[in-house]
Amino acid sequence: MKLALPRGLRPRLVVAFVLVAALSALITATLTFRQARSAILDRAQNSAVHDLRLQIDSLAPNLPDDPTGTDLRIFARQLDRASGSRGWHTAVSRDGGPLIGTAGDVSSALRDATKSGESTFYERVEHADGPRLLIGMPVSYTDRGKGAGKPSGLVAFAVLSLDGERADISALITAAWAGAVPALAFAVVPALFAARRVLRPVRQLRTAAEKITSGALDTRLDVVGKDELAALTGTFNTMAAALERDDAELRRMEANARRFAADVTHELRTPLAAMAAVTDALDEDARSGTLPPDTADAVLLISDETRKLAGMVEDLMEISRFDAGAAVLHLDNVSLRTVVHKTLHLRGWREPDEVITELPEDDLRIRVDARRIDVVLANLIGNALRHGAAPVTVRATAMQETLVIDVADDGPGIPDEVLPHVFDRFYKADAARARSEGSGLGLAIAMENVRLHHGTLTAANLPDGGAVFTITLPRTLRQKDQP
Repeated sequence: MKLALPRGLRPRLVVAFVLVAALSALITATLTFRQARSAILDRAQNSAVHDLRLQIDSLAPNLPDDPTGTDLRIFARQLDRASGSRGWHTAVSRDGGPLIGTAGDVSSALRDATKSGESTFYERVEHADGPRLLIGMPVSYTDRGKGAGKPSGLVAFAVLSLDGERADISALITAAWAGAVPALAFAVVPALFAARRVLRPVRQLRTAAEKITSGALDTRLDVVGKDELAALTGTFNTMAAALERDDAELRRMEANARRFAADVTHELRTPLAAMAAVTDALDEDARSGTLPPDTADAVLLISDETRKLAGMVEDLMEISRFDAGAAVLHLDNVSLRTVVHKTLHLRGWREPDEVITELPEDDLRIRVDARRIDVVLANLIGNALRHGAAPVTVRATAMQETLVIDVADDGPGIPDEVLPHVFDRFYKADAARARSEGSGLGLAIAMENVRLHHGTLTAANLPDGGAVFTITLPRTLRQKDQP
């Protein structure tokens, strides 16, 4: 089972603060414990060595020059009685011989260390009954004339319990824990306070970023202090100011571009209308044979290009209205079947050779702008006939809240790299193809008209081949719902 780590910055800061406090308390307690333990044991050891030396120096003068085993046993018994509260057990060895006395747990290492009879040695060992202090102390004759102060060959060994010192150390550990646990609990309070101080600028930055995301590019923050967070706040203000300047410049350039496109297309409408009237008259002469063949071909070419240019200008005018937010809906309750068949009739598309319609059997009434839906269907069907293959299927499905219209063809489909861009303005699937039959704005205009109805328009490829465009429209659109 994995331990779930806190995800928020606030709990992580609190946990980190508490962990640092805990680690600091642990290190401090460990060092204090080691020093206190060493001091307790060293004090007990030095005190025991001192007391044993006093007793040995007091009783050693009573020993004969050549003590017997009985003398040594009496000497060890006297040392035991002189132990007082320490309760040590002693034994005496002569010239590395056997121990005489009640101390039988003397290690061979301690005995080997005291063979020279010159220095006092000791060691702390763990015993089944608890910790023990072992002392090996040479016995010197301090009042023997010329031999005073010389080694006697006798070594006194003492074994005493350290249970009292262990109890003191255990009490020290308990006290350390008793102080550490409340300290850690109390560390949460400054941790929360520190986290709040650190996170306040972060929260302010988040709020300001959300405001900028919503469009309030004039949002700024007060820079408080001189730390890293203050520097971050200053950088944020600089970024926001740059964004505001860039946004204003882009909006100005976009407005100028839209105004220019609208002005140009508006100015082109009048001369194009005159050109179209003239070319229509010349078309009749070219088709009637009154013009020479070369002149007739040129007239027909100019007439065709003029119509294309006029169509492009009309599309640009429509796009300009969408960009300016001037496009409005004129909603009416119309028959879906009537709208679809009128679209086909006006463009001369034949059923079922070019277009197959699959519409609900009942006369479904929809509330839409019939002219704009006609434009959408005409663009999708015309695009399917030009770039796909006939027959094109127009299928409508009525649901409780929406109306779904699919326009599918039997062509090769849309290449995967082209599919995300089919609704882009002037997008060309083949970059080498300089001219296209349409203006390059048909699908973009269709998308804008569907959006104006609060609907969606998507493009995809069918599993068996062919492209399908899906229109989804709400069935309860009201006049006040329009943008």
